Amino acid sequence: MSLFSFIRDAGEKLFKKPDATATAQAPAPAAAAPSAPAASQRESVDVLNARAGDAIEAYVAQQNLGIQALDVKYDGATETATISGNAPSQEAAEKAVLCCGNVAHVSKVDNRLTVPQAAETAQFHDVAKGDTLSAIAKKYYGDANKYNAIFEANRPMLSHPDKIYPGQKLRIPKLT
Repeated sequence: MSLFSFIRDAGEKLFKKPDATATAQAPAPAAAAPSAPAASQRESVDVLNARAGDAIEAYVAQQNLGIQALDVKYDGATETATISGNAPSQEAAEKAVLCCGNVAHVSKVDNRLTVPQAAETAQFHDVAKGDTLSAIAKKYYGDANKYNAIFEANRPMLSHPDKIYPGQKLRIPKLT
């Protein structure tokens, strides 16, 4: 189990972050008991968190990483996604964590995925404004032409080598 940090405002826009003040200011039904608004607000937040978790889970599943018993929970108060299940490899587990974290309004991912055989963890890079895969490859490998290794390590989340954005976290594999 490990905790990964991400930039909360960067990433896929899978859901809108619930506005707690709007929910808190919603009028309560006239005949409701005093505790009903608090219970209703809590239920509303729980529903929104569940929807966000389901959206992230669907996004991870869509990547076809082979994660069995995949489950993603989201806590909007802490902006944390918790992912669990059985990954076929360390690479698939790392990609699944990146899928969860490279979503807007997710600032932390609690990785509870299991892998059959532990392997060396890849390095990670936070994309800055002006970064290119070639520049990142030059930084980590000393050769800008090795950008394709980074691109392949981040597929299927990346659809094209030029489609990276500031705040995105990328997997930087060790070259073999």
